[in-house]
Amino acid sequence: MTKGTVLVIGSNATRIEIQGGWAATGQYLNETVVPAMALVAAGYDVVLATPDGTQPHIDEASDSADHFGGDEAAYARARDFFFHDPAMTAVRTLRQVIYEGLDRYAAVFVPGGQAPVVDLMQSAELGEILRHFHAQAKPTALLCHGPIALTAAMEQAPAFRAALIAGDTSKAAELAHGWAYAGYRMTVFSASEEKVVEDNILHAKMYFDMPQALTAAGGTVETTATDFAPNVVIDRELITGQNPRSDHPIAAALVEALDARRH
Repeated sequence: MTKGTVLVIGSNATRIEIQGGWAATGQYLNETVVPAMALVAAGYDVVLATPDGTQPHIDEASDSADHFGGDEAAYARARDFFFHDPAMTAVRTLRQVIYEGLDRYAAVFVPGGQAPVVDLMQSAELGEILRHFHAQAKPTALLCHGPIALTAAMEQAPAFRAALIAGDTSKAAELAHGWAYAGYRMTVFSASEEKVVEDNILHAKMYFDMPQALTAAGGTVETTATDFAPNVVIDRELITGQNPRSDHPIAAALVEALDARRH
């Protein structure tokens, strides 16, 4: 007997704008699979949905045992779960899960990798989903770059993103007026952590960093003084994790929130 069903929202982006062009991107394997497997182990069903209904592209930078503490067996289990378990392969579109009814879901989870910066943060369908969970005060968890997807809940999310890319944070702040998560405490991949990715993976600068964006939106962003230290911030129904190493802590926090609601 399942305890309930959790909606996992994935990205379909495979490339991201950088200053001077484009770079390959995707979703992080551990950030997707560690919380999903923890939910299943705790007795919850998982449904994966993406904008176009296909599996997210896994960022090559995450496709390594390094993100599983060097544990090759854990890494192999993660890949097997992602590529073969029906929870990850029977993918729905965001529009389908809305049409079929959001009331069936006990919580929503958005993993990271930089991909959500491209499509999810300006998705009208995700905005509808987030506003539903916010109105119902259902657990809403997002990890690493995932919290940037909260901006989808704005009425003018694409324009907000365009203002950030143009470097006009004052315009972005204007466009964020009425955002459902204004005043919430939250965390997200930090600017200094982003610089590590820019220097070693992208070899270029992004147009904006995640704390800058969420602060402009009206969020109260809290990041650790030490890069890549696990960090989870909980404020009301919102559960956010800062970086890839926050995968297990956010999974535990989400399961705890779900179990608390059941009782």
